[in-house]
Amino acid sequence: MKRPSLAPLACALLLTLGAVPVVQAQGDAEAPILVEADRLDLDDRAGTAVYTGNVDIRQGSMRLTGDRVEIRRNDAGELSLATATGERAYLEQQPDPAEPVVKGWGRTVVYHVAERRVELIDRAELHQGGDIFQGGYLEYFLDRRVVQARADAEGVEGSQRIRMTLQPEQQ
Repeated sequence: MKRPSLAPLACALLLTLGAVPVVQAQGDAEAPILVEADRLDLDDRAGTAVYTGNVDIRQGSMRLTGDRVEIRRNDAGELSLATATGERAYLEQQPDPAEPVVKGWGRTVVYHVAERRVELIDRAELHQGGDIFQGGYLEYFLDRRVVQARADAEGVEGSQRIRMTLQPEQQ
């Protein structure tokens, strides 16, 4: 029986996630992929991989953590969706050595690959440079560097008011 290969799925996840905001940080694509979890359930035919138990995925400056991380591929075998869940699921990446690390938290972190969009759901928080966005639901469009925030949305417990801390631009 042929064993399914984890490498293409892991590489697709990390190469795609490592693209905040527009281009992948220099060197991330060449960096080794490190995955730690207590369990892996891989269904190659369904195009899913589910990592559970203190999941920590790293490649270069990119990091994705959660109690559970599910990765889905489309019919063409390309990564289409990555969902991390936990008390504080987390995604970070340094887009460029000259730029600060972009960090996002939520009870759920969903990365929509084709749309290049990240959803941070329930107790959501996004740090972009010195700017901080918090609320029930935050949506971050990678290519446009656009943030949309809502106090409540599906998957959010109660109403969590939007809070922003914006730093003045440096002259």
